[in-house]
Amino acid sequence: MNTKDFTKLVYKDVPDVDFLSVDRETCTACGKCVIVCPMFLWKLSDKKAELAEGFEERCLECGACWQVCESGAISFDFPCGGKGIVVKYG
Repeated sequence: MNTKDFTKLVYKDVPDVDFLSVDRETCTACGKCVIVCPMFLWKLSDKKAELAEGFEERCLECGACWQVCESGAISFDFPCGGKGIVVKYG
């Protein structure tokens, strides 16, 4: 399946609340979030993790960044039902 076909199966209803955030005070700048994010939404800025502008529309909601954050600086909650990534089959 190519990317064009895949995009026909997926759409995103962007949540109206923040489902992903980082506490820059707690961040240790380990960079694991930068490495693990498949959408390249994280960067290190001033030795702290920072989300890309417009991340809400591009995030796959996999939670990988939250899972690898040893300092607990990343907060992640799946968006409420009917919001976020929706995969349609057929």
